[in-house]
Amino acid sequence: MTNEIIIAPSILAANFARLGEEIAAIDAAGADWIHCDVMDGHFVPNISFGADVIKAIRPSTSKTFDVHLMITPVDCYLEAFAKAGADIITVHAEAGPHLDRSLQAIRALGKKAGVSLCPATPEAAIEYVLDRVDLILVMTVNPGFGGQSFLGSQLEKIRRIRAMIGDRPIRLEVDGGVTRDNAAVVAAAGADTLVAGSAVFRGNGSADYANNIAAIRVAAESGRVPKLQYGSASPVRTSESELVR
Repeated sequence: MTNEIIIAPSILAANFARLGEEIAAIDAAGADWIHCDVMDGHFVPNISFGADVIKAIRPSTSKTFDVHLMITPVDCYLEAFAKAGADIITVHAEAGPHLDRSLQAIRALGKKAGVSLCPATPEAAIEYVLDRVDLILVMTVNPGFGGQSFLGSQLEKIRRIRAMIGDRPIRLEVDGGVTRDNAAVVAAAGADTLVAGSAVFRGNGSADYANNIAAIRVAAESGRVPKLQYGSASPVRTSESELVR
């Protein structure tokens, strides 16, 4: 795996009263992508925002808009999000009966296509669409709310999906409870794109956000290189039980 680490702050944790300013702040702070969690109160038990908000904030940054649609039905809204400024559109494998068709529709709109899996959904659900996707998103919390604790049980799924990807040019993204404390093991499992909400939007403005993003990035990069302790030939591993904080 040679993909560089990408940090994609989730604006779900931003101050919505000054959302444009918050996006400009994380842009200046070193965010690689802007992660937009769209919730409908139906597929997940919460409502966030829709295509009109994405269109309104699109001028705030030139960074990639990574739009995660936690909605169902989804196909009828793809064009609206594409026109609003999404660069990557990710749909859930669980959100509709024809995942292959949804992914084809996203690409037909000229956008990169992603597929997401809830914690209880096995990786077998995406086995036959790997050649349709540019990104696979593993949910490490149950979708619907920010600020939840990381589910260490998903690390093995991340490892298996990394093996499934092989040499395909597919990014492996993780969303849910990602912090500087678990970024290393998440990257070690095979993820190259980390979504973080609460862990980024701590503090007051761009300087604090920059420190938070940098800490997550450094931790993730460290996880990609085996660490040796006291000259031992055995890499030091972090217990999965230490991940929930």
